[in-house]
Amino acid sequence: MKIGDLARATGVSPRLLRYYEEQGLLTSHRAGGGHRRYAEDAVATVRHIRALLAAGLPTSVIREVLPCVEGPGLELEHCAAPTLRVQLDSLDGKISALQDARSALAGILATTAPDGAVPG
Repeated sequence: MKIGDLARATGVSPRLLRYYEEQGLLTSHRAGGGHRRYAEDAVATVRHIRALLAAGLPTSVIREVLPCVEGPGLELEHCAAPTLRVQLDSLDGKISALQDARSALAGILATTAPDGAVPG
């Protein structure tokens, strides 16, 4: 299928599809005239990429995990578990740091606000 067809089937712009290809997430072959052609399973691959991006994974991690995807849904083989665990632990650390920073800022604001009120 052509890049425009893949874009329509997935709702992803051709520019973004080319980016996915540059990042090693999506493959194509060149037809006559140099036009990109994608296999029929590219629609499922793009959907997998979008779901993994929505989960907060960077493209470098998606490139590592994508071979572990099986089937049309986003079911992952065990080979993805260690990488995903590292990512989840990293998110947990960032959330904790943000909560600590929020608490510190709320404490500072409580001492400087005219009525001592801390928003939200």
